[in-house]
Amino acid sequence: MTANTNHPTILLIPGHWLGAWAWDEVVQHLTARGLRATALTLPGLDEADPDRTSRTLDEQVAALEQRIAADTEPVVIVAHSGANAPVTLVLDRHPERVSRVVWVDSGPAAPGMAFAPDFPEGGEGLPLPPFEVLAQQASIDGLSADMLARFRARAVPEPGPVLRQTVELANNARFDVPTTFVCCSMSSAQVQELAEAGHPMFAEVGRFTCVDYIDLPTGHWPMWSRPADLARALAADLAADPAAG
Repeated sequence: MTANTNHPTILLIPGHWLGAWAWDEVVQHLTARGLRATALTLPGLDEADPDRTSRTLDEQVAALEQRIAADTEPVVIVAHSGANAPVTLVLDRHPERVSRVVWVDSGPAAPGMAFAPDFPEGGEGLPLPPFEVLAQQASIDGLSADMLARFRARAVPEPGPVLRQTVELANNARFDVPTTFVCCSMSSAQVQELAEAGHPMFAEVGRFTCVDYIDLPTGHWPMWSRPADLARALAADLAADPAAG
């Protein structure tokens, strides 16, 4: 099917430990629907990069800036999990270049946030934990043994400089970018309750002025557990967006 040029490019950003490969199935489903979709491996997550352990959050932001500058029109950015820090920074610096931001089982980073400010210097960064440990931090519901094996085989340690760097924000125009929360391991009702209660992890959620919520019940990695449904939700969200053309 020919790509629909009336819609913006959908740029999919994977979370911690993951490269663009994590979105392969979703990209296939989106392109089959005639949408332009591409995924990006952030600096530090390319296992072939000999300098990957020294890559910084600033370098991740620069890579995103370079990619969105390549499009003549604003793009849709889809951020999963730990991609929230670089995506929030890009949204802060270039809100006019983003037609919509979609947070997949994630949400915007708050000013002053760092994922692991005390992460020790040196080493290769944070490796993918054992799955019994990971399951205590994020739901692995819906992931088969084969999916988990692929996750383990392809995961790249998250660089320490990325984990330690603080998110500094200055531009409230980011809150006017149309926003969607795809809620997987937590329902949209739970997310909104936490935001209203002032939970620090959801402090920024309620500040966006144009927000949609999509419930897609599954674990924290819906691009593997429900890729067709995730693609369908993204396509429907884009089709309903009057700014998307």
